Formats: sequence, structure tokens, C-alpha cells
Amino acid sequence: MTTSDPNKMLRQLSKKPQKMKRFRKYNLAKARSCGRQTSKCIRCGRSGVGGFVGSYNLKYCRCCFREIATRIGFKKYG
Repeated sequence: MTTSDPNKMLRQLSKKPQKMKRFRKYNLAKARSCGRQTSKCIRCGRSGVGGFVGSYNLKYCRCCFREIATRIGFKKYG
């Protein structure tokens, strides 16, 4: 039973609880506690790949921040 889609495997293993438990333990992605993929834009959902504004607890990507910066009180200098 080899497949690239883990959800397909879970459907196949639904009748075999011991094998399903083992499959989940070793093959499914685990929740991240640090790194770039933990920070997502609260407006569009983009991961922190490009620019990410996390200071002041904003949690916006650079595109969304640029669109709403004037509305939340930031000014462009220069």
C-alpha cells in the first residue's frame, strides 16, 4: 500500500485500527512549533515565505500590510 496521498491511505486503513495508529504516528505531518510555516497572515492565509510583519503582534503578510497600513495608523516616510 504505497501512495502519495495520506488521506487515501487513511480511508484504506479505517478498518484496521492498529495499522492506522502506526501510520498516523510515522507518516502524517506534525504540528510545527517554530519556523516559517508557523506564521500565517490573518487576512489572506499566506505563509511567512516573503515578507511577514509580525511586530506589534500584527501578523500580516507584506501585501496585506501595504493595503491596510494607512487605515491602522502607519505613515509612509520618504
